[in-house]
Amino acid sequence: MQFNVKRIVRHLMSTHWQVRRAFPQAALSAIKQAIKASEAGHTGEIRFAVEAALPGPALYLDQPARERAIDLFAQLRIWDTDARNGVLIYLLLADHAVEIVADRGVHAKAGTAEWERICRGMEAAFRAGRYEQGVIDGIRAVNELLSQHFPAHGAGRNELPDKVVVL
Repeated sequence: MQFNVKRIVRHLMSTHWQVRRAFPQAALSAIKQAIKASEAGHTGEIRFAVEAALPGPALYLDQPARERAIDLFAQLRIWDTDARNGVLIYLLLADHAVEIVADRGVHAKAGTAEWERICRGMEAAFRAGRYEQGVIDGIRAVNELLSQHFPAHGAGRNELPDKVVVL
């Protein structure tokens, strides 16, 4: 097994305080409100999760950010929505990586190119140090897709929490 020493060191040096610096409590509240507001216009469910670095076993196995996002999609039960229209926006700070995992109902309508476009836009904002705005812009872009393909028909129920997941 070949070890990526630079990645391992980067992850070991990444700490929880870096998440708090990038996303202070006010930013987490604003992101939660953006998710809540967006879900009023569609039946989809959006979750945002941020992680400073991979946990030990995942780092040892050199797990890519995409695989970690898929694991979290399952752990957070985002796949468990009635219409299969849950979306996870995942940020791995140590790798400067954004991944979007969409349930099959959403992915079939939006496609990989749309998710990649949203991720790259968010990454550009993060490189400029605009973490809160980058996430909110990403939520708005996901909202546009969900509103187009899963419009709200009256009052819907909120199937998943809107709170930001900080790992």
